[in-house]
Order: sequence, then structure tokens, then C-alpha cells
Amino acid sequence: MAVNRSVGHQGSRQSSALVGSRQVSVAEAQLARVAGEGCARHSYLNSLLEVSGRHSGRDLADSVHLLCSLHGRYPGLIEMALQRCPKGPVQDWLSRASEGFERERLYLVRLTSAVGPLPSTPGSAETESSLVAARHALETLAMSERDGCALGAATALVGDWWPVRRLLDRAAARAGIESPAPSLPDEPSVVAIIERGAQEPASARALAFGGEQLLLQHRALFDLLEARAEARGDF
Repeated sequence: MAVNRSVGHQGSRQSSALVGSRQVSVAEAQLARVAGEGCARHSYLNSLLEVSGRHSGRDLADSVHLLCSLHGRYPGLIEMALQRCPKGPVQDWLSRASEGFERERLYLVRLTSAVGPLPSTPGSAETESSLVAARHALETLAMSERDGCALGAATALVGDWWPVRRLLDRAAARAGIESPAPSLPDEPSVVAIIERGAQEPASARALAFGGEQLLLQHRALFDLLEARAEARGDF
């Protein structure tokens, strides 16, 4: 049931690639990375959005609780990245992203209370150990000294939050609470800040690495949720 996968220093895939005869930008590569490797592609997340069986409420509650364990604490990844970021455009963007994510965090915490207790599941100790490791992995990305790594993780989190938000809204509808308007930076602002913050090859590689590792943690979380659902079975 491990959610964490090691955040190491191995070389990431190239941050730009040839598409036909055109080389995509660092920002385009990051958007493609989120679209292709993010949790929107995870089959279990999609099943949570579609399923309506007798265990759907329990499985939704489990997902909300574990998402809150990963992202419901302050400071989170974006805040930690902001604390280390020098003044300039990247700091300004992180500040706006932090404000937006704080509203998302408050929604997540309120929803966690509304969906009821964490479902009883075999292997709870292993789950908590995995979540602790995952939170440490996000902290490592946010505090990285590699220029561009924290921005890569932060922009990937913003991009990958949209499918997560769909899941939260479905859980909110089931719990009978109102979903607030989305508050995170939009895609054009993500593109603009990547173009400003990853102009050098080294920072572009670090940005790609940070993005890949954040997405890896999200996919692993949904692997864990799926394993927990299977462990509960029909009970």
C-alpha cells in the first residue's frame, strides 16, 4: 500500500521534446506532463467520479481523508516553496498560488469533517507510514536548492488539482455541502511563470524533475486508495 516513491536526484526526462518538426517549450512540456502523467489518468480516480454503488460513499470519504492528510496541513508545498523564494515574478506567482490553495485547503478540511470518519481499513499503520513519507517527499521538493524544482512541483500541483477538485466536488454533493468557486491560478498564468522561471537549461531540467515527482506522489496516492478499497472488500 505504499504511497511514497523515492524523490531522488536521478536525471529527469528532457523538459522539451520534438513534436513533429516543432520543439515544444518548457511550459508546454509541463502542461503535457500534467495531462499525461497526472492523476486525471488514474483509473481509480475516474471510477470514484463515476461509481454509484453501495460502497461509493465510503470510498469517497476515504479519498477525502487521505487527500487531507497529504495536502490539508499548513504550511504545504506551495507555502514552503514561497518561504524560500527570492523576490521577483516567481515569488509573486507563488504568493497568489498560496492564497488560492489556502482556500482549497479550507474546503478540503471542511469536507473531511462532513464526509464522516475515516473508513476502517486493514493496514492502517502502513497507510499512515506511507502518508508520512509522502509528506516528506513533498517537503523535499519544496525545499530543494535546485533552481526550478520547487516551481515545477508547485505548477504541477496547481495543474493536477483540477481532477482532484472534481473528486472533492462529487464528495461535497454527496455530503450535502456547497462547493466554493475554484481559486487556483489559471493555465495562462502557469505558462507565463514557467517561461519566466525556467529560462536556463538547468532550471528547466529541475522544473521537469519537480513536476514529475509531484505527479508521481499523486498517482501513488490513488494507488494506495485503490488498494485500501480492495482491502475493505464488501465489508
